Amino acid sequence: MATYIMLSNLTDEGRKTLKERPERLHAVNKEVESMGARVTAQFATMGGYDFVNIIEAPTNEVMARLTVELGSRGTIKITTLPAMGVDEFVDMLSGDASGGD
Repeated sequence: MATYIMLSNLTDEGRKTLKERPERLHAVNKEVESMGARVTAQFATMGGYDFVNIIEAPTNEVMARLTVELGSRGTIKITTLPAMGVDEFVDMLSGDASGGD
């Protein structure tokens, strides 16, 4: 599975929903799983983004569908970054096609 970093900011509607129902965060993680991906880590942050999520998904298409679905609700704005482990990156630079992790 590929790894993605999903950075998100709550909209005004999202802040209202989260304040009224903080457990909604866990429900969204279950929805992510129902779409074929998995949240492996999740952080509430201060600064430029409200949340940082590490997500595993089998394809770019699954991740794209996920971000469109979540973003279409009007409660968050999402930036998604494909990511690779440093060992995999070094192997790629060294010409190792096996991509060890």
